[in-house]
Amino acid sequence: MATETKPKKILIVDDESDVTELLAYNLKAKGYAVETLNNPNGSIGLARSFLPDLVILDVMMPDLNGIQICRMLRADPKLRLVPVIFLTAKAEEADRIQGLETGADDYICKPFSTKELVLRVQSLLRRAGEGAPEAPKRVQVGQIVIDIERHEAVVQGRPVELTATEFKLLRLLMERRGRVQTREHLLINVWNYETEIETRTVDTHVRRLREKLGHEADWIETIRGVGYRMAVERSKPQPAGH
Repeated sequence: MATETKPKKILIVDDESDVTELLAYNLKAKGYAVETLNNPNGSIGLARSFLPDLVILDVMMPDLNGIQICRMLRADPKLRLVPVIFLTAKAEEADRIQGLETGADDYICKPFSTKELVLRVQSLLRRAGEGAPEAPKRVQVGQIVIDIERHEAVVQGRPVELTATEFKLLRLLMERRGRVQTREHLLINVWNYETEIETRTVDTHVRRLREKLGHEADWIETIRGVGYRMAVERSKPQPAGH
């Protein structure tokens, strides 16, 4: 007997209820499970509980616009790979470029053809279903090696004891090597939006992590006023004997 496949889930966020109703009707007719929201402030909470396979976002909304929501989705470990389609009345090239640079996968201008939108949804979901490459089990930068499955870190051939938070912080910096991670993004990815955590907590953990990395600590660069980055190249020579 063939296994029944679960319908793909789509989240639509638009402050115009007639738009969300129209899209929901057409997408449900194609067999999708659809959640709609007209208040953008609840979008991230709903996205975390619903875990959609694709998000359709209006750009121009009060309080929280689509660009901001897309950035928050891209910063969330569970939602960062979910395809996003922007739906907006802003048709200028600069607006489309800004939307795509924010991390959107497609951009559709209002007024739109419902049939075209459904086809683009199907296309994006098909591409997403092809799967991302498997994440590496070991990551190495200089003489820092982390084994993700075993949750172990080795520095210059010696095991280093890291707390769960320190390991998660080091892994994130190593996997995103060469890309600046703001303190806010680190809080989102490492501390999972815990609002009582302050940005100075990031600095404290980075300082402790550097102490444990010893002579390999300078791989972690401080980007003043912004955050941290794992360097692509060593910024200074290693001490003699290392």
